[in-house]
Amino acid sequence: MLRYMSWLCLRDDNLKGSQMCIVTGPRIELAIELIKRMKSLFLTKNIATFDTKETVIELNGCHIEAYPSHHLDAMRSLTSPKFILLDEADFFPQGQQQDARDVSERYIAKSNPWIVMVSTPNAPDGLFEKVEREPEDTCLYRRLFLDYTYGLDKIYTRKEIEKAKASPSFEREYNLKYSGKVGNVFHTLDIEAAICTQQEGQEMVDWSTSTMVGRSMGIDVAWGDTSKFAIVITQYRNNKVEVFYAESFEKPLMNEIINHIMQLKQRHHCTKVYVDGSNPEVIRELKARIGEYHDYYGRLTEEQIWSLRSSDSWQIIPVNFQKRHRQMLEWTYTLMSKRLVKIHPSLQNLIVSLRTAVVSDEWKLDKQKTSHHDTLDSLRLALCNYELPRNNP
Repeated sequence: MLRYMSWLCLRDDNLKGSQMCIVTGPRIELAIELIKRMKSLFLTKNIATFDTKETVIELNGCHIEAYPSHHLDAMRSLTSPKFILLDEADFFPQGQQQDARDVSERYIAKSNPWIVMVSTPNAPDGLFEKVEREPEDTCLYRRLFLDYTYGLDKIYTRKEIEKAKASPSFEREYNLKYSGKVGNVFHTLDIEAAICTQQEGQEMVDWSTSTMVGRSMGIDVAWGDTSKFAIVITQYRNNKVEVFYAESFEKPLMNEIINHIMQLKQRHHCTKVYVDGSNPEVIRELKARIGEYHDYYGRLTEEQIWSLRSSDSWQIIPVNFQKRHRQMLEWTYTLMSKRLVKIHPSLQNLIVSLRTAVVSDEWKLDKQKTSHHDTLDSLRLALCNYELPRNNP
């Protein structure tokens, strides 16, 4: 792309007096490196010399400058940008992705520039997947998908690709899959062991409405733009916790999502429903629907409420996420590492969330880096229902 931009500047004088922009990630070093690479196209052949500013290059009267994604104020005041490149834009921090797009597209009516976004896929629900989902008749961009097959026997050999397939990041780096970075919580082998076969998955679903198996539901409530309302349902069978349902909903209506939860609870005979306790309106409504005591705020301590998860007297259990988040994540890790969890192969969002889960100090989940963190939170809630069998080490 740098060679093409250089050629546009030098092929004629049409771009004299205009600008080109390159937006990189949040580190200024990335912007410096791209401009350095563009300068090297000419310096090695002694074609031209350039001034010492590290983020700028002038080619035939066209001003080319690289901007880090966290500092785009200067890019808002250009007079005539003709080409804007967003490099590895899917890896910009979430807030900076939209800002970079907004700043670029504001020039469409002013100077009608080429806007080119290039990136390896990163996490789901990022800039590139959002553009990919836009309707054909309204999307501003021509979308090109270039997986590893376009470079096979050209930039790498088949033997190299077969070797690369052993990497957990192969699907993202080579095959256009939104999977995010590999996390630091769950071991790759434990995740792979948890994913059951199609036949096992069908058997799991066949059992999902039986009254002979106990089930729990975890609900992570969210109504805003940064998180989704997520539901996970598990059942205990053959000394394993089976996860057969995991869905997320973007900005659902209160009454509709409550109705959906009740339908799921009845269909799958869920005996326990664990809900993020910071959302009392959902908890009260669910309790009211089944005729359960819901005037517990201020009457019971958090410890008393937590102890009721093993009682037959309550089906809807509020969970203090702020206090229990570490305990729940450690418990999820324990069940996964002991190979006591089986996951239906169709639940790709949940699988991706396990693969990308990142924690900082003290087992605090980094939700900026963890894909589908709301689904993982729902799994953590659902797993509050289980204790390790005594015959397991």
